[in-house]
Amino acid sequence: MPECGRLRRWVDPRSLGRRLVGTTLLTPLVAAPAAAQALRFSADGAMEFDSIQVAWLSALVGAVCFAVVSAAALIRARGRAEDDRAKLMAEAADLKLAADRAEAVLNGDDQRVVIWSSAPGDGPVVMGSLPNGTGVPRSKTAFLAFGQWLDPTSSALLEDRIRGLRERGDVFSDILHTTAGTYVEASGRVAGSRSFVRFRNLTRERLQYVELVDRNDRQRREVETLHALLEALPMPAWVRDRDGRLAWANRAYARAVEATDGNQSVQLGLELLDGAGRDAVAACRNEGRPVFEKRLAVTVAGARRIFDVVDAATIDGSAGIATDASELEKVQAELRRTQESHARTLDQLATAVAIFGADRRLKFYNAAYRALFGLDTAFLESGPEDGAVLDHLRTQRKLPEQADYRSWKRDLLASYQAMEARESWWHLPGGQTLRVIANPHPTGGVTYVYENVTERLDLESRYNALIRVQGETLDHLSEGVAVFGSDGRLRLWNPAYAALWSLPPETLASRPHVNEIVQLSGGVADDHAAWDRVRTSVTGLAETRTRVSGRLERRDGTVVDYVTVPLPDGATLITFVNVTDSVNVERALVEKNEALEAADQLKNTFIQHVSYELRSPLTNIIGFAQLIADQNAGPLNEKQREYTGYIVNSSAALLAIINDILDLATVDAGIMELDLSEVDIVATVEAATVGVRDRLAEARIDLVLDVPADVGTFQADEKRVRQVLYNLISNAVAFSHDGGRIEVTCRREPREVVFTVRDHGRGIPESYIDAVFQRFESRNAGARRRGPGLGLSIVKSFVELHGGSVEILSREGEGTTVSCRFPVATGIAAAAE
Repeated sequence: MPECGRLRRWVDPRSLGRRLVGTTLLTPLVAAPAAAQALRFSADGAMEFDSIQVAWLSALVGAVCFAVVSAAALIRARGRAEDDRAKLMAEAADLKLAADRAEAVLNGDDQRVVIWSSAPGDGPVVMGSLPNGTGVPRSKTAFLAFGQWLDPTSSALLEDRIRGLRERGDVFSDILHTTAGTYVEASGRVAGSRSFVRFRNLTRERLQYVELVDRNDRQRREVETLHALLEALPMPAWVRDRDGRLAWANRAYARAVEATDGNQSVQLGLELLDGAGRDAVAACRNEGRPVFEKRLAVTVAGARRIFDVVDAATIDGSAGIATDASELEKVQAELRRTQESHARTLDQLATAVAIFGADRRLKFYNAAYRALFGLDTAFLESGPEDGAVLDHLRTQRKLPEQADYRSWKRDLLASYQAMEARESWWHLPGGQTLRVIANPHPTGGVTYVYENVTERLDLESRYNALIRVQGETLDHLSEGVAVFGSDGRLRLWNPAYAALWSLPPETLASRPHVNEIVQLSGGVADDHAAWDRVRTSVTGLAETRTRVSGRLERRDGTVVDYVTVPLPDGATLITFVNVTDSVNVERALVEKNEALEAADQLKNTFIQHVSYELRSPLTNIIGFAQLIADQNAGPLNEKQREYTGYIVNSSAALLAIINDILDLATVDAGIMELDLSEVDIVATVEAATVGVRDRLAEARIDLVLDVPADVGTFQADEKRVRQVLYNLISNAVAFSHDGGRIEVTCRREPREVVFTVRDHGRGIPESYIDAVFQRFESRNAGARRRGPGLGLSIVKSFVELHGGSVEILSREGEGTTVSCRFPVATGIAAAAE
């Protein structure tokens, strides 16, 4: 057919016909003379024929006939060809029109068609487009990347459908969800050797139908989830129809009415509420209130309990739930008794306490506050403002004299915006000295604690004077006094001791061991048994340490009585008395020994009270306060949450101080045992920083952790290591400036693990560095609360208990760096023992 077309273009049938006819007709004319020549006439007029000429004549006649027939056939064939050509041109025009119509339909704006051919190597053909609002990309390449504009579920479904269509001819029609939140309908079919997938934007009705189906599925899942939740709840729940009959109940309801399951409860119509309760619900409905809420008494499994019942009316009936509030009733009663007890306790305290709310008005005061300033009860009961109270006290000259009273008052009232407790000292005109602590509430308001320290300051002054007198007395005693530490080394001695045993001062200054002292003193007195008793008394590991006394006979004839006194901190005091001295010196030594015994008994009594008389009830207070604060026992009003927060915070702080004191006492007593295990360094550092996140956020301090992920583990007591890091970071936060930076690093060395905490705060004066590890040594941390001074002491004790060491470097105004070195493994077991 293509060749025919080319021939038709190059050769015109009409000209071809003319050429054939002309050739046929001209042939006889050319041959005519020869034929004429073949005809000859005889003399007599008769026609004579030559045989060759006759043959030419016959051939001419045949050719003429053939030409005529061929021309007729050609003319007829040409007519048929013209008819076929006209038909083909008409069919081609119709086909082109149909193709244009099909392409126009496929290229519409409301659908997009993708066509795959079965021929290998042919790519897909994309035709048409979808509106922009559908979220479908207009680019053909982006459109074929279905995973980019369909959600994962729809994309996977479409890929699977197309694979089945092309491989097996599976017809499909699905609703796809785009990443833009719209819906697209995809239909696949096979036509001939090609696979078609049509993507259409849903019509309004179809889209509404799909959205309704999707919403119905979501609501069905939500209802099933709620039913599963209600079934799992330990609280009875139920649903009633319009007639008030029980329509559904959960397992807790069935257990409450002693049924096997909720269906049996519905079938038998078992009611949880008694008649009075149901009447109360019906009365609530009659009053037009859709929700019934009331605490009712309900009989459950033969026991009378209190439930908070909530029953809500709906269009098709009602639904209810009952929460067991029996324990809440008990806790609320206990809370009321506790609050009354706290109020009575505060009234019995000798320390004045006044609590001002967020509006700066007086909310609570105790009898000591009223008596301290001599305030009128009617004035206090009126709830005056904090500033008005200060003005009233100033007019009565019961405040410290101030040159700029307004600035002093403004600074004092700034405690309402402070984040930490603030402490100040008031020296009243009457000679009294008050230690005033302003503790801001987390929800607003301030609690003022006025501690009259006049007598305490006087006692401290007397005590300091007594210490100085005792020091001078000790130095001037004629009896020899020596104190050996728990390590058996000499800590304290007086000149009489050095002179009595002829010991050089430089030798004593080097803190020699008791064995060395015995060797040096044995040359003066040869009583080896007595010296063995002294050595055993100092270095003995017996659980019960007792006083040892005896007498030594010196070579020069002097008789010396000695007494070893175990001290509470593990040290041993040894006194050497020359019995030939005067009775007055002996009496002074006896009084000194009695004072030491009293101090020992005082410390033992203190630790016992802290451990048993204070720690146990404090733990109960914290537990119940936290239970109330979490509102597990029921909702609290604002004032109750405020008071509960104060109880939790103050109790936790007090418990931490008590635990620190007990830890130090345990270490000093030598009974602290380490729970050794493999410590994950990264996890331990992270755990230590959790407790200070809030303080870091409040002070806007940036905490930088430089702990390599591959630092590994080491053998130690994880709890104590975490406590060491927490105390170091807390100390750094306390002495850092707001908006500062704290760096915590950890490095593993061949035999040690080194933790370093560095801050860029105020630093420590050089004169104070030697005292930072002493107990109850604390410096003012500026606006932050001053601690009891136990943090670094605990750090040093726990690190040394592991067999490690602590180093501190600080420059005033530049910051402080504390490094703790823990052994990896060597020496830990010995240190623990």
